[in-house]
Amino acid sequence: MIRVKINNNQFLVKSDASVLETCKFVGITVPRFCYHESLSVVGNCRMCLVEIEKAPKPVASCVTLVANDMQIFVDTYMVKKARESVLEVLLINHPLDCPICDQGGECDLQDQVKVFGGDYSRFFFNKRGVEDKACGPLIKTIMTRCIHCTRCVRFGAEIAGVEYLGTLGRGEATEIGGYISKMFASEISGNVIDLCPVGALTSKPYAFRARPWELRSTETIDLTDGIGANIYVNFKESEIVRILPKNSEAINGSIISDKSRFSYDSLKSQRVQKIFKKENSNFNSISILNFWDTLSNFTQNGKKKSIILINEELNTESIIFLKLLSNATNNKIALRKLNKGNNENYSLNLVSNIKDIRNKTFKTCFLISSNTRLEASIINAKIRAKTLNQIVSVFSLGQKFNSTFPTKFVNLNINNLLAVFEAKDTILSKILISSNSPLIVFGKSIHNRVVSLTQIYFVLKKVIPSAVFLNITLNSNTEGTNFLDIKTMSKQDFKLASNLFAINLDDLINIRKVITNSKLKLFWFNTHGSKIATKSDLILPTTTGFEEEGTYFNLEQRPQKTLRVFDTTDKGYSIIKAFTGAAGTFSNITTTKIKNSSKFLEFMNEIVLHPKYFEKIEKKLISPKIFFSEIKTYFSLYPLKSSIEDFYRSNNFSKNSGIMSQCSQELRKNFNNF
Repeated sequence: MIRVKINNNQFLVKSDASVLETCKFVGITVPRFCYHESLSVVGNCRMCLVEIEKAPKPVASCVTLVANDMQIFVDTYMVKKARESVLEVLLINHPLDCPICDQGGECDLQDQVKVFGGDYSRFFFNKRGVEDKACGPLIKTIMTRCIHCTRCVRFGAEIAGVEYLGTLGRGEATEIGGYISKMFASEISGNVIDLCPVGALTSKPYAFRARPWELRSTETIDLTDGIGANIYVNFKESEIVRILPKNSEAINGSIISDKSRFSYDSLKSQRVQKIFKKENSNFNSISILNFWDTLSNFTQNGKKKSIILINEELNTESIIFLKLLSNATNNKIALRKLNKGNNENYSLNLVSNIKDIRNKTFKTCFLISSNTRLEASIINAKIRAKTLNQIVSVFSLGQKFNSTFPTKFVNLNINNLLAVFEAKDTILSKILISSNSPLIVFGKSIHNRVVSLTQIYFVLKKVIPSAVFLNITLNSNTEGTNFLDIKTMSKQDFKLASNLFAINLDDLINIRKVITNSKLKLFWFNTHGSKIATKSDLILPTTTGFEEEGTYFNLEQRPQKTLRVFDTTDKGYSIIKAFTGAAGTFSNITTTKIKNSSKFLEFMNEIVLHPKYFEKIEKKLISPKIFFSEIKTYFSLYPLKSSIEDFYRSNNFSKNSGIMSQCSQELRKNFNNF
């Protein structure tokens, strides 16, 4: 710690901090444009000028380190005049179109001109115009507004790993733009909209939709992947108009994926609006009372067994209710999930926290059958930041992909992969064993190749006790289904069942095969319509994560709760409400009984309300003797590759988004071989 004086007030501060960071630490605001906490420091906007004793002129505070007994002045006449001159230069070519700018009302330039700028302009010449750039369906550009802070350039080079934007020209002819006119092909490209301090880069889907003061905001979490990024949902009346990241150092930092930011238009696209029942090959709308009667008739017939098939995106409260329902009916109504491969709680004690990527000191990273760029774009950005700040060797054991950081690809099959773990490989085994606290990332694909990963976990943990494991999940509540021990659908279940309740399932090829080749009566509970819904006997609209409160476990088993953005009871029904309203056996299972029947929910709610409790939970390793004696492992010989090929259309919600469809079409243009 060193002693400095700021505006004649003495403070004890860190010795390796800049003057701007020191002022921020003690609560003094210094204006800036180019400086951002997540990016490197360049000092090219000169807005953060301060006066330092014995210095001949004002200095840029973002690039100047504090020294012992330094005297800093941030509000002298010289500093105020310097800031006024800087703003006057920035406004020379900046258009005065604030009334039609989407950034109006939350623009840094607008705010700082109001506080630090002059009250008149001395510029009476023609302003320079700059051609707008084409960045794809997500980012709208009006480059005449650009003030050359280079935040977007540094974001692409340092965080996204896609050097799409750059500085063109020199002097007065300087421009920011892409070297080639094409889409900004990054899974987190939308974050440049938040970084831009002016209206040069704005959201194209949000253009001319609303003003900031017209919007209401709700804090919730993202459900398009297994990370559970914290987000703000901005809505006007009953329509979501944009989604912004909420800063969460433990999970997503200040960035979110494009899928999280722009897929909200799926809420009003191809939604199931009414309850339909098939009668004589035609679908007729029915009331909720008729639905309950129909549901009771099919489920209470003693000769028939029903199966409730869910995916791993259903909230935990609904899963607990359905499990209680299954127990109350003596498994006459069986609860199953649709998931190939692994069917055990292997991750209950072994998965590390997301923040360990930044906090842990590791020099080796192994990506096992995982394309982190598509499967977990935020995790990919964190690994890239680690490779920039430290010397980290990344090995990808699986199919090659376009990585955003230096990666050594080793295309192995499952047999060769096991040979590496068993120390039979002369090169990779030595690297793995000699690594100190390596980061080992398991992709979704490896779970489809190995029936039981528990033994592999224990072998690696025994060989490398300090290893940091991270299990990538693609769905928002995979760990919730693991905690509640929901079994995977089997062929035997299909043989014994007569009714199939498909809840929020994605329209996949394997589901179509099951429905086509079986004689099951299908009841389709979903938010969106699809081709497979036309083959069902009953269709019920359900709610999305924006329309219903629920708890979800992300890939580090952290429980988080979504908040209802707006009420849409006329368009969808919660699963609990749909089954509770039926007569007979269902009537005695209520929401109150769910809350009172499980201490697990109480513990989960404590962590939701106090997230710091999650960091204190110690994850102990269960003795491997239990598992080695009881679990048999089967391997598939299919090649190790990513489970996602199209980032923008990875689940049912994003597939029904028009914005994501445009991105997918734009990206596929690069793969044409003619």
